Amino acid sequence: MYELKVITHLAAAHQLNETGGKCEKLHGHNWKIEVYVSGPCLDATGLLIDFQLVKKAVAQVIEDLDHTFLNELTLFKDLNPSSENIARIVYEKVGQTINSDRVRVNKVTAWESDTAGASYSEP
Repeated sequence: MYELKVITHLAAAHQLNETGGKCEKLHGHNWKIEVYVSGPCLDATGLLIDFQLVKKAVAQVIEDLDHTFLNELTLFKDLNPSSENIARIVYEKVGQTINSDRVRVNKVTAWESDTAGASYSEP
């Protein structure tokens, strides 16, 4: 199995509702987003997938999230904009663009600090 990883960043504000802690107050993070793509075989050129295709798909998703108040976005209408939910949304949206019979998004991790991050993947 081959695996590629693309890293990008996202700056945004959010509030975590009904958590009972200080994160209910408006605050922000500079998230580091890691997107892992995997597949069992390389194409005729010796690539799993061109990094540029993955980077473009990730950039399109991040553009909608970056420098926003996440709670106001339609994506988070019924969801707390937690690192867990950010990871899942990036996973699903990037997957809609690049998943094929040969290549799939394998995992997304959203790091809200150097020591705290959340990942999403499907079994």
